[in-house]
Amino acid sequence: MSTLPALNFLPLFARMTTSIPMAPMPNQLAQQWFEYWTDAYQRTILTWDVLRQRGNIYFEHRESGKPPVLVFEYEMVLDARDFSERPVNYALVRILPPEDTPTDSKKRPFVVIDPRAGHGPGIGGSKSDSQIGMALRGGHPCYFVMFYPEPVPGQTILDIVEAEATFLRHVTDLHPDADGKPFVIGNCQAGWSLVMVAATHPGHVGPILLAGSPLSYWAGTRGKNPMRYNGGLFGGSWQASLASDLGNGRFDGAALVQNFEMLNPANTFLRKQYDLYSQVDTGAERFLDFEKWWGGVFLMNKEEMRFIVNELFVGNKLAIGEIEGPDGREIDLRNIRSPIIVFASWGDNITPPQQALGWITQLYDSVDEIRANEQTIVYSLHATVGHLGIFVSAKIAGRETDELFDALDLIDACPPGLYELVITDTQPDTAHLDLVTGRYLYRLEARTLDDLREFDDGREDEVAFRAVKRLSESNEGLYDVVASPWIRAMSNEATAEALRASQPIRLQRTLLSDRNPWMRPVAGLAELARSQRAPAAPDNFFVQWERSMADGMEKWLDLYRDYRDFWVEASFRTIYESPLVESLAGLHEAGLKSAHKPHAALREGFIAMKKALIEERMSKGQFIDALARILMYQQVGSHFVAEERGFRLLQSLRHELPDADRPSLDEVKSAFKDAAMMMTIDPERAIASVREVLPDMQDRQRVVNMAWHMVTARGSFEPEREARLRHVAEVLGVELQEPASTPTARLAIRAVNETN
Repeated sequence: MSTLPALNFLPLFARMTTSIPMAPMPNQLAQQWFEYWTDAYQRTILTWDVLRQRGNIYFEHRESGKPPVLVFEYEMVLDARDFSERPVNYALVRILPPEDTPTDSKKRPFVVIDPRAGHGPGIGGSKSDSQIGMALRGGHPCYFVMFYPEPVPGQTILDIVEAEATFLRHVTDLHPDADGKPFVIGNCQAGWSLVMVAATHPGHVGPILLAGSPLSYWAGTRGKNPMRYNGGLFGGSWQASLASDLGNGRFDGAALVQNFEMLNPANTFLRKQYDLYSQVDTGAERFLDFEKWWGGVFLMNKEEMRFIVNELFVGNKLAIGEIEGPDGREIDLRNIRSPIIVFASWGDNITPPQQALGWITQLYDSVDEIRANEQTIVYSLHATVGHLGIFVSAKIAGRETDELFDALDLIDACPPGLYELVITDTQPDTAHLDLVTGRYLYRLEARTLDDLREFDDGREDEVAFRAVKRLSESNEGLYDVVASPWIRAMSNEATAEALRASQPIRLQRTLLSDRNPWMRPVAGLAELARSQRAPAAPDNFFVQWERSMADGMEKWLDLYRDYRDFWVEASFRTIYESPLVESLAGLHEAGLKSAHKPHAALREGFIAMKKALIEERMSKGQFIDALARILMYQQVGSHFVAEERGFRLLQSLRHELPDADRPSLDEVKSAFKDAAMMMTIDPERAIASVREVLPDMQDRQRVVNMAWHMVTARGSFEPEREARLRHVAEVLGVELQEPASTPTARLAIRAVNETN
């Protein structure tokens, strides 16, 4: 059980008092008090005016149909409300690039899907420095999947999966000459719908990025991640059904927003408002931009919300293949054929890394299984950024998002396995900076499932969540029979709308707007305050005292949060880890079973057939196949690392070759996948077979030269890998020629092309 937070009241009070500055002399104190009082009075009026503007923006946004909060222009491509079969309230739009940022039709298109978790769409492109902004700057055609405030009656989550698959197929058709299938980004809850699309329609999807997306809903560390306990304490999923019945068959997304806000009461009740108050001269626009999205809550059908709660958050069925897809067959995430990229953060209290990555250890027993399934999984972990920062932070967009996008081709060409994307700053003495774009350097480092298991404290606590799942099923069935008919009979659209209007998320906006007569004088007072604005100096004693008090109040609210979370977890564990509840739920003997793995026999047959096919291919291939085998051979027995600089050389080679001989990205990817499997079957035979692939001695010399340049591009070269390359040169009957001191990229291209 987690440890009770220490009662550090006195040290906390001491920190509050010692942070208050020493008071100045009495005459100075009186002057500073007058300056502070004037400043505080003006800031108060201006803050109320910003809140008034927020209310007006709320009404304007609602009356305009709540369009996406994108800063980019867009045009409609497909509206799924018009589909003849399985219509849904989703649409595909094309982002219109700014005039100074043209797109290249031959580049891979990007598709961004925003979460439908209470809010409306647009957060992935609400700033120029955003996911959409980074894609446009890279010259990629960009599309956005949006949705409307009102769901189509009867639409389900599986209908949405089919609609998104149609969107992606259409994007592929629009870009037949693109260098790869669409790269699709699923933000937060859009991530789990994206993996369902990728698993059921693998032919329509390129690499996928799951940004802050929960897929393993029971995972977490004891003493942290309290959000996962809420369902158990309230008896499971019947609450979502009750809320939907009270909403006349529709679930109000404002309830989800309110749950998010309660995770951090210090920010919700103090810090957000105080930051506006203390920075009202400069922070009003940023506050209003965010609040427009935060307050634009949307609705879901009862069927959709029940699926989300029962199948995912309480049921935890997605990772283990217990959800039936649109065709009636189980959705198996191992059917995803494109690379899966996971971006999570240790500062995320909504989707912690355990929930973003735990599905991998549920689905696979070892990295060898991942490789045998020909799946490439890459993850990147940030140290501090919060959940929303993953999508809206300009710093994240300029570093992690930009580097993830830049590394996309490397990830797509990387052999199957589990990798961590490591991003580091470049230094003036970084080797071969001509091969690095921007100020950051990225590399892929091989990882094992044990590395992921270290993030969690074991899966033993999941037995308690199995008990919650069974109790939830019982309570939901009881509610459906006993209470639901009565609630639905008493509910109608008028009562549902009245409940929605009284929800705090909406109420604080409707009351503080010009539609409230008491707020109308605020605009005139604010104009007067701006015309006479006299901010106090930052070193004013009372300004510093105000900030110290705000910091102290925030610490008290954080302490309340810590105690609340402790008692939530303690209560959950006391109830659901008791032998009595486990027995009543039928878990006293079942314990923690391994994840369900559908179609295992079929997969074993597929793997055997694939190995036989690879053995047959050993004596065949082209220049890129020979290069891939040599590069994979020098990684055998060592920690696999694929780095930006070496891949830049490969890209340069690919683009410098004549069109007739230039391998496509798919051919590069296929070559490295085959080479990786050859290394598991018979690495020595794979290298010896290069003599058959390249019978010409000059071609062999060129491929060895190219491999030497690529592995030395990062400036360091382990003796073991050098020995392996010398062995390759000996087997092929050529010399290992050390690179000259000319620029790396130019020399490598010459080494390959000089005899063309």
